[in-house]
Amino acid sequence: MQGEFEMSVMGELSFFLGLQVKQLKHGVFLSQTKYRREILKKFDMENWKEASTPMLRSCYMDADLDGKVVYQIKFRGLIGSLLYLTGSRPDIMFVVCLSN
Repeated sequence: MQGEFEMSVMGELSFFLGLQVKQLKHGVFLSQTKYRREILKKFDMENWKEASTPMLRSCYMDADLDGKVVYQIKFRGLIGSLLYLTGSRPDIMFVVCLSN
């Protein structure tokens, strides 16, 4: 009972841990549109083009001695954000795990 009282004092829940919450007559709907946009803006990826498969399955990775310098802190932040995004979306997680 106390949890219900706290929710009514704070108002209707609309945003929680990167999830947008919409409460309608037919049910509660969750969305991550705002979180996705924030990730794209934070990592300067707003104008990037989509790719259906960003890397070939038969591609082997090795050291890229002539490539750009990768800033580890920024890279780790991006990977963490993407892990949270996919981990909180069972539909995305299913497809990612199915393809491996």
